[in-house]
Order: sequence, then C-alpha cells, then structure tokens
Amino acid sequence: MSTPPPWLRTVDAAGLVDEAGTVRSTIFAEISALATEHGAVNLGQGFPDEDAPREVLDAAIEAINAGVNQYPPGRGMPVLRQAIAEHRERFWGDTVDPDTEVIATTGATEGIAVALLSLAGAGDEVVTLEPYYDSYAAMIGLSGATHRTIPLRGEDFQPEPAEIDAAIGPRTRVVLLNNPHNPTGSVIRPELLERIVARAAAHDAVIVSDEVYEHLVYDDAPFTPAALIPGARERTLTISSAAKTFRVTGWKIGWMTGPAELIDHVLAVKQFTTYVNGAPFQPAVAVGLGLPDSYFDEQRVSLQNRRDLLSDGLRAAGFRVSPSSGSYFVVADAAPLGINDGAVAARELTLDPGVASIPLQAFAPRSTDPVVRSSLRFAFCRTEAAIADASERLRTFAAR
Repeated sequence: MSTPPPWLRTVDAAGLVDEAGTVRSTIFAEISALATEHGAVNLGQGFPDEDAPREVLDAAIEAINAGVNQYPPGRGMPVLRQAIAEHRERFWGDTVDPDTEVIATTGATEGIAVALLSLAGAGDEVVTLEPYYDSYAAMIGLSGATHRTIPLRGEDFQPEPAEIDAAIGPRTRVVLLNNPHNPTGSVIRPELLERIVARAAAHDAVIVSDEVYEHLVYDDAPFTPAALIPGARERTLTISSAAKTFRVTGWKIGWMTGPAELIDHVLAVKQFTTYVNGAPFQPAVAVGLGLPDSYFDEQRVSLQNRRDLLSDGLRAAGFRVSPSSGSYFVVADAAPLGINDGAVAARELTLDPGVASIPLQAFAPRSTDPVVRSSLRFAFCRTEAAIADASERLRTFAAR
C-alpha cells in the first residue's frame, strides 16, 4: 500500500503511517521485539509479571467447565453488570443501574473506540490531554473528528487553565480524559478537573473518562472520578477494566458506566464491532470486583513500593524523575545524561545496558516540548527483582 486511503492518513499521530505514507508498526511493538531479541529487562509495555488472584482464575476455570462458552448478552452478563454497579457504589458512592447504565466491553480500548465512533464524526472536535494513550488519536482519526489537545506541563504534568479554556469550544463533541494518567503517572488536580467539566458542560460536550487505574493511586493523591464532579454525571461515560486491577491484560474485559441514553448509543456501535466478549471471563471478573478491600489496598501498596524502587534507581543512574501519583508508569527525563532524543535513547538502551522503555514522544508525536522529546516512560508493574536488575544495569551504564 504505497498511498493509503484518506481515513488511514488521519491516524498518523498514532504512529501508524510514516511521512512517506507507508504503513508501519508502532515503536511499542519495535521496542518489545528488541527486548525479547536481546534479553533486555522490559519496562516498556504495561503488562504485569504476576498472575491474577487465585479466586479470579478459579472462577474462570469453573465457568469454562460449566459450559459458559457461548455468546453472552450484548450488554454483558447480569452477574458482571451487577458486580460493576456494586463496585462503583462501594468505592465511589456512585449509584448506577446495572440493567441500563452499565455495559461490558472488550477491554477499555474497545470501550474508548465504540464511544468515539458513536458520538463523534466529521466536523466535531475531540479533546484529549497530551501526552495521550496512543489508541486515542487512531480512533479519533477513524471517527472523522478533529483531534485537539490540552498539554500537560510542569514536573507533575498538570493542564494549564488557559489551555483548558482554549481547547474546549463550540465544536467540541467529546472530552476524552485519562485519569490517573498514562503515560505520565499524574493525577489531575480536582480544581483543574472541575474546570474541564465546566467547559464541557458549557459547550454541551460528552465526557469520556478512561479510569482504568482507578485503584492504582499513590501517596493519597486526590483522585476523583470525573462523573462525581458537579455537573458531570449526566454527560459522562466512565471506562474501566479488569486488566490493570486484576492483572489479566489478556482477558480483555472492560466496562462502561453512564447515563442510559449514552450507553444505548455505545451499544448500537458495539453490536457491529465485537458484538460480545469473553463469556467465561465475565463471571470471573465479577468475583474479582467483589474481593475484600484488603486485596485492592495490598496491590496499591505493593506497586507504590515498586514505583519508589524504580524511581530511586533511575535517579541513581542520573535521570530527572517526575513524580508518579498513579498508574503503572514513571517518566524520567534523560536530558541530564546528555540525551535529547528519547526515541533514539529507547532503542539504544534496550540494546545496552538492556533496559526497555518507551519514549514519551510516542504519546505526543507533534509536541515540541524539549522535556517530552528527551523523556522515557518506564513501567513498574514488574517484579521487584526485575526492577532492581534494571536499575543496576542503568546505574552501571551511566557510570561508564
């Protein structure tokens, strides 16, 4: 394909098309392949080393053995939708109707896709934070809408009020949030989240809030689900997923909650994409959502400890490390090491000393911010042994 069709050209911000118009793989796949080939410690992609809780795994096995292997309902199995509603009320005090205000999706990625395809089109604008998760730009492009961004600035990666106001305007159809934020690890301050909601409400825009890291918030950072901000609930679709909370990234079980009318719009698109998903995994995820508070607390504490271990290791190697208040990720600026191109550094560090990361510019390909251009995203959802190994490799490399 030497000249891609127009719809494919629109997704170039996600790294799918190069300047010559040739379809190519993303740097995410390239770094992972290099890590495997060269035996690097892979702190690039965000998938855990450890397995799901035993109760969740056993529930999936039991469901398969019991014959739960055919099409589930399009909205998701009742047991899962009920568990999602109970989980939402238990942790956030948000009451949703499991029959009309909840839908199961094929992971959070499909939830984002069907939300955008059902709500936005040519002539509309979709606003995201920048840097942004790579699938956002691709799906905005496929919807036909125009992508606008609110840059995250400063050491703690927060949006500026003036730039919020400038980005969200009369053509804004959807504000696509991600909080806690991938790739930066930031948690958006409540007053800034309130400003985003107010601007969306002023222009009658829908908020799609990707909150897959809702349980991975550290240091008592003030995380608030977007739907709970005054004026937001009637216009907000909230997306979450079993992948991060229960370490089952391969199951692809996500969900969306929100007003019945918006959920119906999403369902109308979903039935022509994946239709349904993961029958035996749905009751297993329901079991996970009902685990005691201690499970969620222990996972958060464990990952916070790994974040600290990795951050200390990166500082010892000479990186300038940004605070990470949530997610699986920490951002480290390589400029103090004399590195001003993160894409080159990510490839070279994967080969020697053998530590894989993702350049921050992969999540903000049009940014000219020098910090974005020189920074790398590292994942700390690995074992402590793997993180310690990576830290020592980087420290030794920097000493050389």
